Amino acid sequence: MTREMINSAEAINEAMHIAMDLDASVIAYGLGIDDPKTIFGTTKGLKERFGPNRVFDTPTSENAMTGIGVGAALGGLKPVMCHQRLDFFLLALDQLVNNAAKWHYTFGSGNNVPITIRLILGRGWGQGPTHSQNLQAWFAHIPGLKVVMPSNPIDAKGLLLSAIFDPDPVIFLEHRWIHHALGDVPEGDIRTPIGKARVARAGSAITIVAMSYLVAEAHHACAALSKIGIECELIDLVSIKPLDVETIRCSLEKTGRLLVLDTGPEMCSVSSEIIAHFAMNHLSLLKVSPQRLASPDCPEPTSYGLSKAFYIDAKKIMSKVCDVLKVAEAPYHLLPAERPYHDVPGDWFTGPF
Repeated sequence: MTREMINSAEAINEAMHIAMDLDASVIAYGLGIDDPKTIFGTTKGLKERFGPNRVFDTPTSENAMTGIGVGAALGGLKPVMCHQRLDFFLLALDQLVNNAAKWHYTFGSGNNVPITIRLILGRGWGQGPTHSQNLQAWFAHIPGLKVVMPSNPIDAKGLLLSAIFDPDPVIFLEHRWIHHALGDVPEGDIRTPIGKARVARAGSAITIVAMSYLVAEAHHACAALSKIGIECELIDLVSIKPLDVETIRCSLEKTGRLLVLDTGPEMCSVSSEIIAHFAMNHLSLLKVSPQRLASPDCPEPTSYGLSKAFYIDAKKIMSKVCDVLKVAEAPYHLLPAERPYHDVPGDWFTGPF
């Protein structure tokens, strides 16, 4: 008998329990890790089970605490550090960029930094310009870092376990809107390979490459377009760095059309890198110019009204696909009914905390 579906927050919590059971060198820390909310439930029960020496709260000293994590990793531990807002972690970039990312390159064999840094990002609920930034392109730009972004519970669990036991520093970016996404997740130790994308839906009309929460919006657009005979191939990027260009290339051999969706700002984005790669190296595969949808090059508005036009949704994805395929009338009526409020993922959402 299979167990009931679990959500991504529960899957992350399960991965943490498994990793700490498997290896006594795994420690977990971060601001609020043991408070009643347990970082959206992702750290629930860890301190009670593994004790305060392995699971502990931290002061708001982001750079210092990251440096301690780098030192602990060099000393033989496997730290998992968590920030409830990616934005807060920007204070720690010195330790990440100048130490964690470069240590192995500088000092060679036996000097790896096996630290996992969980950063929560996302959108909505008036998060505004300083609590909602999607900076995956920043981290991917730094040589020596690996960057992953799960879109569903099974990858949330499998990627986190792979990250914790990876010898290099891994940035684990979790969109707060995937925390409540449900899925069938195998029990026990499962690993999602870092550096491998996933074909989430097969098709031959166009290749849509998406990441994180945008995989869900793309699924809605693909399902609606399928009802009028347009089958899109949807690729869940899963790993931002290393980037699996081979899976995208294989898809383009079938479709010849490319649309990249990015949760971050358009300028110098992950979508920019993907489009540049295929324009430079595989131009002959493209029947039409590659396209992308990313956030505007401006800070996210806090205003409920202004933020309505800011984000990519299934309707915008469908519109772009229809433009590329020269479909005269996009079948918007086949999309799921719009949510009552655009800045929450569903009626069940009770707030970001």
